[in-house]
Amino acid sequence: MADTTATATPDTATTSDDGIRRRDFLDIAAVSAAGIGGLAVVYPLVSQMAPSKDVLAASSTEVDVSAIEPGQAIKAVFRKQPLFVKRLTAEEIAAAQRDDTASLRDPQTLAERTKEGHGDILVTMGVCTHLGCVPLGAAEGEVKGEFGGYFCPCHGSHYDTAGRIRKGPAPTNLEVPEYEFTSDTVIQVG
Repeated sequence: MADTTATATPDTATTSDDGIRRRDFLDIAAVSAAGIGGLAVVYPLVSQMAPSKDVLAASSTEVDVSAIEPGQAIKAVFRKQPLFVKRLTAEEIAAAQRDDTASLRDPQTLAERTKEGHGDILVTMGVCTHLGCVPLGAAEGEVKGEFGGYFCPCHGSHYDTAGRIRKGPAPTNLEVPEYEFTSDTVIQVG
């Protein structure tokens, strides 16, 4: 009869009752340590790309529109660029709606450029879409152009009362930034 006692081999000596070998544990521990080390290197690189607090603070602007009279516009600053906020008169609204069907270079209706329920408040960036000059027409006594809106003195672009391009080299209307009314008298831009 042959001896049937089991002898210990290196492979069976390291295997526990549930089938996990010491080498498996070492592999898992090494991969985990490498993953934690990788995160420790990558996190600072990624977090340094986040915007700073001063940039986040400049990313939105609140404007109180309660003091703006019909026909009057104010200038504000949004992301270091001029922002025009204008309260349109009934005549300006009628003229803009009448011209909604005119052949416009960049067709948009007045309703598309204002918020529902606040059709008399027009918010546009004060930057000409041609080469980035600041158009006239937002302050009292400034030239408003042939269409009663804004006039860019740099190259002669004329905008109507809704800030739509009507004449000149500008390719598109004055940009309407993202904004919302936080109350009946305050808008938040950005």
